[in-house]
Amino acid sequence: METAQGRLLSLDVFRGVTIASMILVNNPGTWRAVYPPLAHADWHGWTPTDLIFPFFLFAVGVSITLALGPRLEHGEPPARLAGRIVRRSVILFALGLFLAGFPDFNLATIRIPGVLQRIAVCYLAAALLFLLTTIRTQATVAAGLLLGYWALMTLVPVPGFGAGDLGKEGNLAAFLDRTLLGPHLWRAAKVYDPEGILSTLPAIATTLAGMLIGHWLRSSRSPSTKVWGMAAGGGAAIVLGLLWNGWFPINKPLWTSSYVVFTAGAALLGLAACSWMVEVQRWRRWAIPFLVFGVNAIAAFVLSTFVARVLTLATITGADGSRASWHRWLYEHVFAPWAAPVNASLLFALAYLLVWLVLMGILYRLGIFIRV
Repeated sequence: METAQGRLLSLDVFRGVTIASMILVNNPGTWRAVYPPLAHADWHGWTPTDLIFPFFLFAVGVSITLALGPRLEHGEPPARLAGRIVRRSVILFALGLFLAGFPDFNLATIRIPGVLQRIAVCYLAAALLFLLTTIRTQATVAAGLLLGYWALMTLVPVPGFGAGDLGKEGNLAAFLDRTLLGPHLWRAAKVYDPEGILSTLPAIATTLAGMLIGHWLRSSRSPSTKVWGMAAGGGAAIVLGLLWNGWFPINKPLWTSSYVVFTAGAALLGLAACSWMVEVQRWRRWAIPFLVFGVNAIAAFVLSTFVARVLTLATITGADGSRASWHRWLYEHVFAPWAAPVNASLLFALAYLLVWLVLMGILYRLGIFIRV
């Protein structure tokens, strides 16, 4: 079943769940009090929060097939489609740089990698592969990226650390980021960037995994067959990822190959669950809030991130003359007095999410869908 705009409803719901989760975990009242499942794993391992970004890239991949496949079949020139792909990628990358630089835009230290920047690169690579290659080639490239990344990270020696060091400073990806990006890394980590250069290669494989599932969803099979096929494939990928973890640990900042396989399996299960409820069982009322986020996913992420940055930078003067950011003031005066820190922090995040649900709901009711 598709929405009125010709989009796969269950995919929009899946994407909406992902964006809502992203807003929730990115905006606690205080980072000093966060429930462990709502924070990233420190290094090796995973939490539910570590599933969010790969889920979004997986959804990007599915969307590529569903959007570009019909256009190619209806005779739209690949060159014209390629131009749109490049344009969209440039806009996404520029939005990422804007969020990274705001408000000072210090070109000497602005962080070049980032979430939107990685989405832009992964979308560009996967979409062009879709235009230029066959399904078999796309699968081969995905497998090659995963195996090649594994080989690079475990066999290529890093000056001062040797080969196979997967620590925060001694791994090959971190070394290349420090060498090539210098002061343009994520300042919180200092010695690596979680959206760095080399680790973008397996992130492209995550997007390709979604693109391959898009071919499955476009097939003539029944909705039930598609759902159970995704569920079976998802379970198998999770098992494979956990097995690979023994040799190449699941790690989100490094975006390890085992992490790609494991999270792609989890994404398959999540999309299968959405498809089963929305398309097979036709349970749809519960999905409306997530649909609201899903049809304006990039807008929701960019605007919520920008406003969060403004709340952190803008200050307010208290009755005693002290100054605090609006974010801190709201947390300490509206939420902290009523609950323990970890619960007050979560309530702040939930309230922020609710605000954006209302705003995105207004856009949805007005039929406004912001496209990049």
